[in-house]
Amino acid sequence: MNINSTILSGYRVLQDISHLLSGKQHVLFVTDQNIVGLPDVQALIAQVKQAVPQVLLVDNVPAEPSQHDVARILSQIPQTQTDLVIGVGGGSVLDVAKLLSLLCAGDETVTLDSLLAGEKPTRRTLSLLVPTTAGTGSEATPNAILAIPEKETKIGIITPVMMPDYVALVPELTTSMPPHIAASTGIDALCHLIECFTSTIANPVSDNYALIGLKKLFANLETAVREPGNLEAKLNMLWASYYGGAAIAHSGTHLVHAMSYPLGGKYHIPHGVANAILLAPCMRFVQHAAQDKFAQAYDLLPDADPTLDTAEKAQALVIYFTELVKRLDLPNTLQQLGVEKDHLPYLVDAALQVQRLMKNVPTPVSADDVRDVYLTLF
Repeated sequence: MNINSTILSGYRVLQDISHLLSGKQHVLFVTDQNIVGLPDVQALIAQVKQAVPQVLLVDNVPAEPSQHDVARILSQIPQTQTDLVIGVGGGSVLDVAKLLSLLCAGDETVTLDSLLAGEKPTRRTLSLLVPTTAGTGSEATPNAILAIPEKETKIGIITPVMMPDYVALVPELTTSMPPHIAASTGIDALCHLIECFTSTIANPVSDNYALIGLKKLFANLETAVREPGNLEAKLNMLWASYYGGAAIAHSGTHLVHAMSYPLGGKYHIPHGVANAILLAPCMRFVQHAAQDKFAQAYDLLPDADPTLDTAEKAQALVIYFTELVKRLDLPNTLQQLGVEKDHLPYLVDAALQVQRLMKNVPTPVSADDVRDVYLTLF
């Protein structure tokens, strides 16, 4: 997996992107209703419209989009070939922008249905992705996740062709995030990092990304949530999230994400919130199989105790995860989110079907194991 994106990083880094817009005739600008009104986003749209003759603004990407949402958006886009796709928003917007970079590249054989069926495209339109949350890491992954309402789950479309040409990490675009969004998306990034680090398909490249990202995240997540105007903490969280995405591109998540998919697919629980609820119990389950990696991660905590042995460090890391979710005021039971115990059989069966991720768990997982983890959430 090669990540060839050019990274633009820092305060006001998008103030002048004339070098990206030069010669472009048709630009597709993808965002959502929460983001489009931000002054910095409005300034970016105005800059693009001033430089490019035809700009189509798609500002109605929903949270947790389904394949029907993407089909609806596609129906709004003229058949004219797009020169550049710009995606500005959270993971849902970036995933849709990545899909549109494939579907607007002029290859009529590539359709949404063919992508869902596993067809691998060979080209994309030039793309620029600008995350406005620090969590999904979508700007660094070859994945786009869509809800499939008919099956009450989600599916990942995965191809390295989706990797963007340009990524902009712009801290001022994340300052308007409400604290609970900053918290839940930050926990999503944490899940990407620790799951990829402990995955059965982890490797030196993904480990390097994960360790750099974990160090940045541990040092900055709570500050970024408490102090939304702290641009240094916000930029560090954008980098932590990016490294989480890069770790996914070279490794893969496992138990937390497999068990969170049905919570998002059937109950529409926001992805970061579902991950936050599952983080500590899932990590407690895999702890015995990943002690050395857990100890390495623990050593990155700002207040790590160097006198602990490996087993104690692994245990302390799980305790840290539990307390972190509480400190961030995120839900820690499924009843808080409208899920009851009689839904357990469905949840267990749906999670076990996510074999793409379940095969990455560093220890064998049975239906009873999955059920027991879910039970801790009631």
